[in-house]
Amino acid sequence: MTLSTSTGRVDDPDAQPARVDGSTTPADHFELYGLDYRCSASGAVASFNDPARAAESLASGEHSAIVGALAFDTEAPSALTAPAHIRFDVPTSSRAAAVANIPVPNIPVPNAVGSTNAPGPVAEARVVAAEPLREEHRDRVAAAVAVLADSTNPLAKVVLARKLLLDTSPRLTPESFMAALAALNPHSGIFRTELTPAGDAHHGRHLVGASPEVLIRRRGRQVSAHPLAGSTPRHHDPIVDAERAATLNSSAKDLGEHRFVVDALRSALAPLCTRLDVPDAPSIVGTSSMWHLGTPIVGELADPSTTALDLAIAVHPTPAVCGTPTAAAREYILATEGDRGFYGGAVGWCVGNLSTDERSGALRGADGITPGDGEWLVAIRCAEIDSRTGTLATWAGGGIVADSDPDAEVAETTAKLRTVLRALGADEI
Repeated sequence: MTLSTSTGRVDDPDAQPARVDGSTTPADHFELYGLDYRCSASGAVASFNDPARAAESLASGEHSAIVGALAFDTEAPSALTAPAHIRFDVPTSSRAAAVANIPVPNIPVPNAVGSTNAPGPVAEARVVAAEPLREEHRDRVAAAVAVLADSTNPLAKVVLARKLLLDTSPRLTPESFMAALAALNPHSGIFRTELTPAGDAHHGRHLVGASPEVLIRRRGRQVSAHPLAGSTPRHHDPIVDAERAATLNSSAKDLGEHRFVVDALRSALAPLCTRLDVPDAPSIVGTSSMWHLGTPIVGELADPSTTALDLAIAVHPTPAVCGTPTAAAREYILATEGDRGFYGGAVGWCVGNLSTDERSGALRGADGITPGDGEWLVAIRCAEIDSRTGTLATWAGGGIVADSDPDAEVAETTAKLRTVLRALGADEI
């Protein structure tokens, strides 16, 4: 598929490169809250649906920052913007300070896994359709297991997902939904980004989520990633919850599934690094609803001109959201599910050659942002919102290998869907 390089969208009348300042006009179209900073962007000098063209614009100095989202399917249009203004803030103590200025709606707040202090949801949300229904998803998983068990088929892993469609009343806004997710998921990266640059079909749509997974991060010459693959639902009973974590940590099936992801990242990053440290075994990572196997990967770039966006393009999609081999898994997913849009893609930012004056205030209270720095999160635990109607679609998936259990895979997607559904006060159908 041949993509146009730029939509030519220009919202800023002066069409100047991105400035790091405190401007709040026009409204932010991108926000990403990491655990220790907030990045936001407003205005548009240009928009790109081709990530390679966006990366070239950074390398050439044509634009000084890129923000937005990569689609799951690398042949589909992405939604990237060269913003007119980009801002970075560092909270004084914790991520709670970074979200203090967002009006947090009346939402359930978890006291522990499986329990909530629930004054009321962010909106009255209702699931109106499931694609597929749970039993149909079970059948899809069983069919995939049969394919994966066939020694003549090269497919070793495929990630299959379920999709829910919801209506909300009053109309849900991306800002209020982001605030709800931030309050309920203090250890995840929280994001929202406009999807209009992907084309007319995405006009007025936003991707909002609470991702526990860093696809790639660059700070100076240091590169890091933290892939998650291999999961099990958490439990409200602490003893059962600990048992589930221990079982996951010793599961041959989940360890094998995780190894596919780590090996793929090692293969993609090693040629770009002078050093790459990959632990021999994963560790347990917990979110409010799931236990995951995670491996922190850290390396040093060989070429300082390689940007965070370059790195994101090089590693996306990993077997954590697609499968392996990548091309075969992607084709299987598209044939089974159809277009996923931006679920399983990536959301993030990357700066280019900002001037010394601009960089001096880029990170208040923290020095060190350099050309090429950025961070991209895996677009999971997320929803696409139509800001005109308040309707949204959300997905949850799981990695399928030859010894996967269909019933367990359905349960895994049900648990992952709770991140979005809980923020909306909705129940699955």
